[in-house]
Amino acid sequence: MTTTNPHTGTAATAPDGDTLLRAVSEGVAVYDLGRPLKVGMPQSPNHPAYWHTLPRRHGDMVREDGGSAANDMITMGTHVGTHVDALAHVSHEGLLHGGADAVEAGRGGRYLEHGVHTIAPMVGRGVLLDVPAAQGTPEGCPPGYEITPADLEHAESVQGTPVREGDVVLVRSGWGRHFDADPTRYTGRESGVPGVGARGASWIARRGARATGADTIAFERLAPGAGHAVLPAHRILLVEHGVYIIEAMDLEEVAAEGIHEFTFVMAPLPLVGATGSPVRPLAVVNR
Repeated sequence: MTTTNPHTGTAATAPDGDTLLRAVSEGVAVYDLGRPLKVGMPQSPNHPAYWHTLPRRHGDMVREDGGSAANDMITMGTHVGTHVDALAHVSHEGLLHGGADAVEAGRGGRYLEHGVHTIAPMVGRGVLLDVPAAQGTPEGCPPGYEITPADLEHAESVQGTPVREGDVVLVRSGWGRHFDADPTRYTGRESGVPGVGARGASWIARRGARATGADTIAFERLAPGAGHAVLPAHRILLVEHGVYIIEAMDLEEVAAEGIHEFTFVMAPLPLVGATGSPVRPLAVVNR
């Protein structure tokens, strides 16, 4: 079965139904690459925080048969927690991907052409490029370190997992270990955050990736003290090449297991006209 990225035109071959059923029956391991959504988790200051409350608790209303129910309400930005950026998320010099006028595209308060509802569910080959492990420092890259094409190619070579057209390319910096342990350090306002720079983003785009992701607050190298002042990788990937970006991923477990190639599964919420969506990506491998 072949799927095509409507924005880049790249094709990816996914397992057919019989192959999938056979793999499931023989046993698969599923690695959760998403972060649990919880109040107080680290996030970019540019987006509304996650909040969860129970407007109705058990005992607030009890039916005559003794039954009771509770329900929830959540509020959050669409770029909080593990999430995918739609092509509507970033513009450059007033234009979105494909040359669409960014202001006109958002008339009516939603982006019908490049909103997150246009991202098809993804089932295909995923590759984890574990940059610090390939460098011999598996605990992680230094703060503010720029991951270059040479770093990505070195990880490819060491792992024996070349990136192919249509792949989902995940880049581990090791910075994800700070997500729960030190949320302030994770956001990296003062220290900076390691990540892919402009050259690395161009390398990923040239390889024909359908999407790419990382374990950091933004898919970028953030300079110490600079915050989100400039985001060249977003411009190159989203605006210039139509490559989706997945951020704040949990890549520690799959990296610790030495798994660098897998079936990648992800489905954004079909939020019509939204610029992003929370996601729960999965890496599936045969046992």
